[in-house]
Amino acid sequence: MQEAMTETMPETLPETSEGWAEAGRMPRVLAALRMGAKTDLGRVRDNNEDKFDFFEPENPSVLATKGCFYAVADGMGGHSAGQIACELALKTVIARYYDSPSADTEACLRSAVVEANSVIYETAQSVPDRQGMGTTLTAVVVCEDRLTVAQVGDSRAYLLRGRQISQLTDDHSWVAEQVRLGTMTLAEAQVSPFRNIITRSIGTSAAVEPDVFTQTLQVGDTLVLCSDGLSGHLEAPEIEAIAENHSPSAAALALVDAANECGGRDNITALVLSVRALTPYTAPVGSAEEASSGVGKEEKSSRWGRRK
Repeated sequence: MQEAMTETMPETLPETSEGWAEAGRMPRVLAALRMGAKTDLGRVRDNNEDKFDFFEPENPSVLATKGCFYAVADGMGGHSAGQIACELALKTVIARYYDSPSADTEACLRSAVVEANSVIYETAQSVPDRQGMGTTLTAVVVCEDRLTVAQVGDSRAYLLRGRQISQLTDDHSWVAEQVRLGTMTLAEAQVSPFRNIITRSIGTSAAVEPDVFTQTLQVGDTLVLCSDGLSGHLEAPEIEAIAENHSPSAAALALVDAANECGGRDNITALVLSVRALTPYTAPVGSAEEASSGVGKEEKSSRWGRRK
């Protein structure tokens, strides 16, 4: 089982490109976030093709322009191809999203997912053992008090607000589409032999169209991103009960444990994100000159906003 806290940062990400943060732009508000994440093999599979990743910049200009990124991916393809696909997807999406100079979060996320699809598809076409590999992706960006979601596949994002849980994302699966069309009930979908058929994924075809949307966050909101190894075992009220009564790190562990207790038929990943405060940003005394002439230098000279 892997564990990540917000202090842990990936060490293999590429350098950001020059000039991608808008010099002098400061956040309107800062979101105080707490995050916990776990991924687990489950009780049946021989290897883990799930993965989570995140990036939390420190520079205020970068936070105002790009925000913080969190995602879960569930690979497919066999012979470790699924693991490669989800790692490529997350690495590419993070790099392309933060490399873009645009502050249009939805457009940047969409473009990054499309680029990741091309990378994985071309890799699969060039390596015989990798043909057919792909991955789901559920990614969120928290920028000021806004949440932007990008979705491909049947991993999910849930929002807990006021002791109510709602599924933010639509599954791109055959049974979910039948439920939305009214030709199958939810109960029928849950036991259908076709419930694992994915209708949209990253890397399995030359083009992909992610669902991308934005909504406003509130203090006290909790987000749960998960692979279908979790949602396939736990109903939304069960996820809500666990996430409401634990800190993010403890909730992620408890969610994975609960899915394993229900059989653990697949790899299991949970990422829990809690919005603790939304505070108007106040620049430190003496920082105005730095914001106009030197902002972004720390980001450009170090890896992804990580202070050396």
